[in-house]
Parts: sequence; structure tokens; C-alpha cells
Amino acid sequence: MKFWSESFTRIIHGDNAFCSPHAQNHVCLGGNHNPHMAWSDLPAATKSLVLICHDPDVPSRGDDVNQEGRSVPASLPRVDFFHWVLVDLPPQPPHIEAGEFSQDVMPRGKNGPGTARGARQGLNDYTGWFAADKDMAGDYFGYDGPCPPWNDEIPHRYVFTLYALDIVRCSVEGKFTGQQVREAIKGHVLEEAGITGVYTLNPDVKL
Repeated sequence: MKFWSESFTRIIHGDNAFCSPHAQNHVCLGGNHNPHMAWSDLPAATKSLVLICHDPDVPSRGDDVNQEGRSVPASLPRVDFFHWVLVDLPPQPPHIEAGEFSQDVMPRGKNGPGTARGARQGLNDYTGWFAADKDMAGDYFGYDGPCPPWNDEIPHRYVFTLYALDIVRCSVEGKFTGQQVREAIKGHVLEEAGITGVYTLNPDVKL
């Protein structure tokens, strides 16, 4: 099973990010286009695909996040943050075009869970991140790209994992999450493949 992207090889571009660096304000909104994804050599018994993107480098505490005169230390324990949860994706056509599922930042989130190709998209973790923000709060379905803290001492990794399943429909309903999908596909994964990109908003961090 092969899996790749023509949008990036290692460094994710601002066109695929929720936020881009800004000299005066630290950050500005990015293009937020979902990246191109393609696959081949799937197991013969594949009936559907699941695609998950997560960042395993999110600070476990927010005390120092985006605070002037402070930094998020590299030593801080990190947790997962889901950026894209896509289920019931037909194996054909064998690619996702750049911008097919996301073309901009949508305040209050995109609609879901139904989406193109008869697939469904789960809630990403911006749903929780913006929950207390009166201008941005909402249900964030589908893809929303990188926006790591601009004062983080480490670059963040964005892990895209494609799962080939032996079932047509994933057993999750309603406003499902990435962790719920991970649990639901146990015992149904024929094969999986992953690619990882890196991104930072901190000008002092080298990629």
C-alpha cells in the first residue's frame, strides 16, 4: 500500500495551514486548503478508506501558549490534536485533490458530517479550542490545517494516516471524533500507511 502527497514532502506550506507567520502580529490566517493525497496498491479486499490527520506535539498545558515574553518549553509533555477525520471514503478515484474538502478558514466551522463522494467527516479539535471564543465557536467538521503556538520551541508534526478497511461504513454516528474512529476501526484495518509533514510559526525554530 502506497500513500503520498504532491502538496508537501516534508515541510507543510502556508496554503495548507490554518495560520501563517506574520512579522508584526505573529500569525495571520493561512489558505487552509486540504493537501493533495493519493494512494495505490490497496489490499484487494478494501471496501472503504479512513483518513486521519493529527498533531502529536500539542502542548499538554496552555499556560504559556501564545504569550508575549514566554515560550512553550520543548520539555513540556505533548498530546494529540486531530486536524482531519474522514471516513467512508471510496477507494476510487485513488486521490484527493488539493482544496477538494477545504478551501478557506471558516469561522464557526464547516458543515458536516456529510461531505463529497458519499464520505463523512468528523469533528476536528478546533471545536474544543474555539469553544469559548464568541466569534469562532462552533462545530469544526473536516479539515482545518496547522496553527501551532507561535512561541513553541519545537516544530510540530502533522501525521496523515490512511487506513484500508474491510467494511463499507465506519460504525460511528453524528458528531464523531478522531478517537472514536480509531476505536471503531479496530479489527477492520487491512493495511495502513502514513506520511508526516512539519510546520512552525516560530521564526526561531528551524525546520
